[in-house]
Amino acid sequence: MARIELSDLAHSYKPDAKDARDFALKPMNLTWRQGGAYALLGPSGCGKTTLLNIISGLLTPSHGQVLFDGRDVTGLPTEKRNIAQVFQFPVVYDTMSVYENLAFPLRNRGMAGKAVDARVREIAGLLEMSGELGRKARGLTADAKQKISLGRGLVRPDVAAILFDEPLTVIDPQLKWELRSKLKALHRALDVTMIYVTHDQTEALTFADTVVVMHDGKVVQAGRPDELFERPAHTFVGYFIGSPGMNVLPARVEGASAHVDGAAIALSRRYDIPAGKRIEIGIRPEFASLTPAGEGLPVTVERIDDLGRTRLARVRLGGHAFAAGVPDALSGIGATAGVILRPGHVHVYADGELLEPDDSEWRRKPPPSGA
Repeated sequence: MARIELSDLAHSYKPDAKDARDFALKPMNLTWRQGGAYALLGPSGCGKTTLLNIISGLLTPSHGQVLFDGRDVTGLPTEKRNIAQVFQFPVVYDTMSVYENLAFPLRNRGMAGKAVDARVREIAGLLEMSGELGRKARGLTADAKQKISLGRGLVRPDVAAILFDEPLTVIDPQLKWELRSKLKALHRALDVTMIYVTHDQTEALTFADTVVVMHDGKVVQAGRPDELFERPAHTFVGYFIGSPGMNVLPARVEGASAHVDGAAIALSRRYDIPAGKRIEIGIRPEFASLTPAGEGLPVTVERIDDLGRTRLARVRLGGHAFAAGVPDALSGIGATAGVILRPGHVHVYADGELLEPDDSEWRRKPPPSGA
């Protein structure tokens, strides 16, 4: 088990990289604590697999270092890092039994017979495959084969970390929840560092304690799932996480007010706006409520989506598309309505990055002399 640090890490596939556009991975510093459950989340082409391959030793970074427990392993191959990997497609030996597949990594490292048997049966029990140890892998379903692949990564008791590269891509959708839950339970039982790469926000948010969101080769935010939802550090995080994603609107901000196409929106704090930046505000649909016309911000209603437990209004605020929740008691919605926003959940962004409010006037003033 290991604490993994990425120090000033960056990578370009071009030997003569000159600017940021030439880098598949932009410079980053990141620490993965021992025993943590992490997800690397982002769309295809954002750099997730490149980063995973650097951690595993399949790729040597063009800049920076990879440290395992403070030891520089940047130049070491995969077999010297004691890393286990689980890929999209199950890596199993079809002619071997489930038992032999799980035992193979241990026997390959010279572990004694009784110890091999004990460990194989322990992992098979955790995977709920004890009854299938004698079966040949070739006759198993795709999800069972992926469980074997997971087991091959988990079976080594001295593994530094287990890396998962979109391991549920080929699994039937109705079985994904079961395997995600099983993987989470395995992490709790074994206390090993796990890094899970996915483009699926549901997989990331249900598996990981810490989600690392990547965009265009950069880590734009790393945090708990609730932090990513309630306080996105970048407009991309707000857009990518959530269904639907965060409403992002171009705005003019003055003090504690934002102005969108002539509509004034109250903010919970004052902001000192930097010059020359693209200013936007963001609020999730969960913190915006449709209300009858004449109340709140005036909007044009395009449609109401009934999602079963909730209803979602698709409206236009000025010239911008906007999504808001619809209270259960609200009925008879016409072509026009209003939207009420919760000021504490309206965020301000400058060039896509979260802008902190100017809290100077909220800070306590020093007491008068002699008080």
